[in-house]
Parts: sequence; structure tokens; C-alpha cells
Amino acid sequence: MGLKYIETVKSVILVFLIILSITLTFSIWTYTPKYKTIEQTPTIPTSIVDEDKKEIKGIQDIIKPYKLLFNFEEGMKGTTDSDALDESIEAMKEWKITEVTLEDSEFTEKDLDVFLRKKNRFTLYYHGEVPLPVYDVVLNKEDSNFPEASFDRLVVDWNPASTAMEIHFISRMNGLRYTGKINEYQSFNRKVLPNGRSYSDYVEVDADKSPFIAVPKNPVELIRNTFYQAEISPRRFKDALFRDPNAVRRGQISSSREEYQDDHAIMRIETMMKTLSFFHPVAESTELAIPSELLFNTIDFVNEHGGWTDEYRYTFMNPKSRNVKFQLFIHGLPVYSDTTYTEIEEIWGDDGIYGYIRPYYTLNLTFPSETRYTSLPSGVEVAETLKSSTEIDFNTVEEIEMGYYMKHDTDQRLFLLDPSWFYFANGKWNLYSPDALGGDKIGLE
Repeated sequence: MGLKYIETVKSVILVFLIILSITLTFSIWTYTPKYKTIEQTPTIPTSIVDEDKKEIKGIQDIIKPYKLLFNFEEGMKGTTDSDALDESIEAMKEWKITEVTLEDSEFTEKDLDVFLRKKNRFTLYYHGEVPLPVYDVVLNKEDSNFPEASFDRLVVDWNPASTAMEIHFISRMNGLRYTGKINEYQSFNRKVLPNGRSYSDYVEVDADKSPFIAVPKNPVELIRNTFYQAEISPRRFKDALFRDPNAVRRGQISSSREEYQDDHAIMRIETMMKTLSFFHPVAESTELAIPSELLFNTIDFVNEHGGWTDEYRYTFMNPKSRNVKFQLFIHGLPVYSDTTYTEIEEIWGDDGIYGYIRPYYTLNLTFPSETRYTSLPSGVEVAETLKSSTEIDFNTVEEIEMGYYMKHDTDQRLFLLDPSWFYFANGKWNLYSPDALGGDKIGLE
């Protein structure tokens, strides 16, 4: 009998083994081990300020005109007031701009002078060349595929006898003029023109000569401020800029200089001037940058670590060197100094920042007892003094503007901001000094 059922027993055992094998295999595939909970390492903060104080700036906050000039039949009116400029930009955002085309590819400085002297037009002045695709965020252009061109003068002309208006994007550096159509005369007549007629009187200096320069006709009163010396700790910048802050080594080079570095980057701190310079050599690039991408990247970089510690505005770009600058502003006017740094400067690399130079002080606490108004001479008087000077050639002067000259009192730990006149000549901004009949160079590249 045993021999009779042996094959059956073998079959049952084989089936059992197969089922057991399948069960064990499935158990292995679906097994989840019970690991001990691993405590996460605290996240290093990427912002130089507390998150509730971190300010994200948009294109309209960073790219702003520094002057608005109306050329009416009865004379010129102008302003540098931030609120007035913002009002005009807000009104322009409602316009629909169509048929933007390249009107002139050889638009010279003399062409621009003639153009700006014509009546019934207003001009927005920008310090730096603004890429058109970037400004598409501000203006309502019908064609979103705008060419990779730029401008530093935006001119709108109107005809009181009709509703037709034109807008012109002019690049002095490249000699280009793009022109578009605007069919918003009623809105313009209601929201923009009345404000323009209320602005201060402006006049042209050196009429009919080149370049066209318009300045306030009368003396100007500006507020004079003194600020306490406040600063962001360089260690916050270290935590935000280095990929692994824990791997960074600190060195005291001298009584006024510190260095932070790892195997890839270095950050130098100048404690007297309250400035820092960060370099990441492996990111260096020699390729020509696309202007719109370069500007977006550099603005985003500062936004990521909350680096807009005061009001900074875009003023300069060089796509070849991949260099972008943002100037410190106070009360709507630029701040210059020869004792400390008043710019945020970036050099963009292949896939990130290569160079980053900036102040780490802030101007957020005023010294109330030292705040008062100061009267500046008219722009006409400044121009006449410059023209009569034997120290400079007035033919090299391209612009005259108001601003603040900042002095750093290291003993009292104060920043003193004096309202002043500046003029742009030979590629640099210079402090107007009537005593020196020409002023001292303070350098904006």
C-alpha cells in the first residue's frame, strides 16, 4: 500500500514547497523594516533677515525711472518724486500698446536731442538699459514675443487734435528706436496730463546743443537725514551664500578685514566700510548673457536671501561681462559716497552667482534731531557754474541730477546724507562742488 501512494505524497510535498516558496518570496518583496526614527538636522536659514521681515521685490520696485519730463507748448514741467512717477506708471499700465516695430536702427544722440525738444511729449528717464521683455511685466503690450532689445528713454507723444498717441523705446547705447501705437487718449488726458501740468518748472541748459539736458528752474528743498549705523551680521550672509555653512572657515586678516571660505567660495568683509564681497570662482562664465535673463536672475538671487535691505534700483548692465548694478536710493534719489559702498553689484556665472559685492549696513533708523530741510541751488545755477569752470569740459556733461552724498562718521557710528547736485561726465557720476568748480569724482562705472 505504501508504494501505491508514494507518488501522491511526493506531489503533495512538492506543491507544499512551491506554495511555501511563493509565500516567502512575497514576504521578502513586501517586507518593510522598522527603522529607528532619525532626528533631522535643523535647516540652515537662507535669508539674511527673519522671514517675517523678508521683502520680495518685483520688477516695478527695482526698475524705476529717475525723472519724468513733460514738454508742453507753454514750457517744460518735470519731477523726480517717487509717488508722482509711480502714479504715471500705474496709469500707463492700463494702456494697450500695439504694433511695436523697429523704427530707426541708427538713432544718434543728435536725433534724440531733436526728438526730445518737440512739443506735446513726455519722457521717462532710466539710469540703465532696460530689456524690453523684462518691462513687459509693467506695460500692457499686445505682442508678448518682444525682441531682446533695450531702452533707457521712454517717450510718449500725443496730438491734442486727435486721439492718436505713440510710444517710443529709445536706446542711446545701441542707437535704436522702437515705436508703438496707443489708443488711450481719454485715459491719458484724464489721469496723466493734469498731474504733468502741476509739476515743477524745468528749463533746458545749453539750448539747441547736444546733449539735451533739462533741470529744475528754481531752487529745490530736500530733506537732510542722519542715520544710526545699523547692520546685518556677516554671519547671516555666510549662512545664506555658502552651500554648506558648517564647512566654512573664518579668518581674521587684519583689524578691519575678515574672510570666510570653503573649498569653492570666499567672502571678504571690510568692517570699516561695512561692505562684503563674495566670489564663487567655479561659476565664472565668459559667454555673452541674454539681457532679460541676466536681469531676472540677478533680481531673483537677491530676493532669495532677502537682500533688499534698503531701497535699491537697477542702474547698470553689461551683458558681455555679465555685470549688473543696483544703486541705493533714499527719498526717491540716488545715494553716492566715497567712504563706503552704495551699490549692490552682481556678476552672473554659468548657473549661479560668480561675484556679489554690497554693503551690509542698513538705513532704517533715523536720528530725529538731525533731520531738517536743506535748500539746493537751481539746476540752472549748477549748469552755469559748470560751464564757467576751467576744471571740466562742459561738452562732456551728459546729465545733471539731484541726489544724496553720504558721509560715514565711524566715531559716532552715524551715516550723514547731504542733499547734493551731481553731474555725469566721461562715464562717471561726480559730486558738484562750487568751491572746486567741478567737483570730486565719486565713481559710478
